[in-house]
Amino acid sequence: MKFDHLKYHRMKILVLCLGLTFVLSGAVAQTKNVAADSTVEVSTDKHQVVTNRFVDNWFVGAGVGMQYFYGDHNRQMNFGDRLVPAFELHLGKWFTPGIGARLALNGIQNKGATQNGSHSTGVIYDASQGLYNQEFKYLNVHADVLFNFTNLFNGYKPDRFYEASPYVGIGYMFTWEEPVSNEVSANLGLFNKFRLNDSWDLSLDLRGSLVHDRFDGEEGGRKDEGMLTAAVGIVYKFNKRNWDKETTTTIRYDNSEEINALRDRVNQLAQSNDDLRRQLANAKDTTMTDLVLERNMIAAPVLVTFPINKSTVSNEARVNLGFLAKVIKEANPDIRYQIVGYADAGTGSTATNQRLSRERAEAIYNVLVREFNVNASQLVVDYKGGVANMFYNDPRLSRAVITIAQ
Repeated sequence: MKFDHLKYHRMKILVLCLGLTFVLSGAVAQTKNVAADSTVEVSTDKHQVVTNRFVDNWFVGAGVGMQYFYGDHNRQMNFGDRLVPAFELHLGKWFTPGIGARLALNGIQNKGATQNGSHSTGVIYDASQGLYNQEFKYLNVHADVLFNFTNLFNGYKPDRFYEASPYVGIGYMFTWEEPVSNEVSANLGLFNKFRLNDSWDLSLDLRGSLVHDRFDGEEGGRKDEGMLTAAVGIVYKFNKRNWDKETTTTIRYDNSEEINALRDRVNQLAQSNDDLRRQLANAKDTTMTDLVLERNMIAAPVLVTFPINKSTVSNEARVNLGFLAKVIKEANPDIRYQIVGYADAGTGSTATNQRLSRERAEAIYNVLVREFNVNASQLVVDYKGGVANMFYNDPRLSRAVITIAQ
């Protein structure tokens, strides 16, 4: 009976030791009950921000002002006689704090002078020169590229009061009264914004537009004609309207409470094991072999994130990787660790994300092997390209590398 009792305890110890290994492996694979310790490093570079989604940073605006037309005979008119009211509408998007685009519409009337009767009002302006007053309606539809020089040169600042954005564009300018004209327009201007609050800006748009000499129905040997416009308006910025600073997030999953409890249980079993050895020695039972109790240790998963379009490992991440390397080297050398690189599917092409995920995984591998002397045979490198949001619906946590035991 004593012998059977000893065999029972011997099997109990072995089963619990094997169970420890499976529980530790399971703790690595499960995340719902695992505590996470994260550190966030915010970039201090005023020129670095996180790119937003396509639906973010849209704006719409409207303005009114004055317009001055110059054509073939307008220099023979007084300046005030050529001034007319003007309006404009625009819808646009900022792709970065420094680069944007918009679609705009402006018009609607021009005043000038004519000798051939095109768009004439029938009123004589200067009989000595055969000039008649000229009026005609028009619209100018144009697409512009905006360059926010304030943000490009001074860095992004969400509460800045004034921003200046030169722009260039191409458009389609047309009339619908006889003689009808349809011409390509070139547009050059300066879009000035004055911040009122988070949602609204006051604007001052200064623009020059050029078209072919025939646009007003009369060709006088000039290369072009056009108009100068100044308009004061209001701009509404749709949510999301600001830009987040670049951050590097390192998340370290902590299984310490569960693992420590298991280790305490193993230590208790180890003590029981010593007692059993003594009982076996006293019983002088030479048919039973010595019991060997192995302690298995597995490093917890580690996630290291990267700034957008980057694969350089930060110093903070290196510190955490040093801790990981120490555990790997002290643990069972037969355990393999998988290093998997990822990229954010929401930004970049498929080829770019594939390259970034590979470079990130290789960067972590090189730090562990070259800097911390981890045995290369214990590491397996893989990469997944662009993936959807993996944690907390945050795309920044998908620009990452996860190191986990296989």
